[in-house]
Amino acid sequence: MKSFAILFILVVCGMGGLGQKLKPKKRSNGEEIRFRTKTKDVCTMSVSGVEEMKLRIECKSQGMSYWCEFTGKPSVCRAFRNNPKIYWNQIAGELRKIPHACESTEVLKTTMCQKASTEALMRQIAAGMEPEDLENQEKMVQKTSTSMRGAGRSSIKKIGKPPILPLMKPTQHGEGSENETEAMKLAREHCWESLHGFCSYIIGIFRG
Repeated sequence: MKSFAILFILVVCGMGGLGQKLKPKKRSNGEEIRFRTKTKDVCTMSVSGVEEMKLRIECKSQGMSYWCEFTGKPSVCRAFRNNPKIYWNQIAGELRKIPHACESTEVLKTTMCQKASTEALMRQIAAGMEPEDLENQEKMVQKTSTSMRGAGRSSIKKIGKPPILPLMKPTQHGEGSENETEAMKLAREHCWESLHGFCSYIIGIFRG
């Protein structure tokens, strides 16, 4: 009975070990690898895809940022299937030796897949470059235009409507002016000061 129990334990342990051996290795898909080029450009390398894989490299260099993308089927290489992490580390190591990670790198090669078919090679399909602070400049322009519109609205509110000026009667020259002057003179001589206007009006009527 004891021997049967020991045999059963050994079988279970053996099956557990077999399960561990058959467990697939983790892929490096989705992981990021950071590195610096020969001229100290700070770069990030990311991978996506399963069979046909896509590699994107993004770098920053002296106020500029640049990027490039590669595609290929490294999975046809047996060495890659055994350890993809070493494969991508070898590519990063080659990129560290050059000044610019995206120039003169139409094809990325590794020592571990030298004998693989050409479809295993990662070939460049796109690349670009732009100022690093382009996005900040666009935000500043939008902020300035918004503040200018707000200042315009506030200044309109402060100015308001122009004051309405009273209409001035045109000065009559000639006989009318002389009558008014004479009537005001008589009113000042014969009426109280508070009644000058009324007296001059009455005198003006009588003088015609």
